Amino acid sequence: MNTYLMLTTRTDQFNQEHVAGHYEFLSRLQAEKRLKMFGPFSDGTGGAYVIEAGSLKEAKEIGHADPLVTNRSSELTIKEWKLK
Repeated sequence: MNTYLMLTTRTDQFNQEHVAGHYEFLSRLQAEKRLKMFGPFSDGTGGAYVIEAGSLKEAKEIGHADPLVTNRSSELTIKEWKLK
């Protein structure tokens, strides 16, 4: 498994109503033992979470299923993270 940093940045279309679905999504990832850590940025512009996935393709599939992303409330940037 590889580690991926998932950065979400709020868009002009951000809708607070999508946040509950985002946290449900993160809970599912946690139950699957994929989610390692998560949290919002203190400036309110978005947040980040760290997952484990078998490939970048799989990480993209996971990340693009996030309700914040599917509803265009946030943009997603994914980086494979080579933790030391």
